[in-house]
Amino acid sequence: MLVALDHVQLAAPPGSEDMLRAYYVDVLGMTEIPKPPVLAARGGCWFEAGPVQLHVGAEDAFRPARKAHPGLRVTDIEAFAARLAARGAPVTWDDNLPGHRRFYSEDPVGNRLEFLEPVATGASSEGPE
Repeated sequence: MLVALDHVQLAAPPGSEDMLRAYYVDVLGMTEIPKPPVLAARGGCWFEAGPVQLHVGAEDAFRPARKAHPGLRVTDIEAFAARLAARGAPVTWDDNLPGHRRFYSEDPVGNRLEFLEPVATGASSEGPE
């Protein structure tokens, strides 16, 4: 009985942890969380923002995920895209998902990331006119 998604695991080449920290913390605004010591010995790093966790593990035969990707829901997607672009991260908008604004980006090792925000449907919070 599934109740939630605990985390998403991505891979990266060994020794890329400092580059990943700069991206996931400084660019995306996530917080690094400590890995258990037995897992920390394997390399990689873990990050979180609210209930979202991304684990990035070191992989000797690393190949970036170009199709598979986490879909990360954001608020104020325009400002978030501007933040990434201002910090040198690629931003590629995609209007093919009805009811959402979304764009793709890549982490520094080439893993694809999707950022999306539902679009409000004509409902108004101002009440009757």
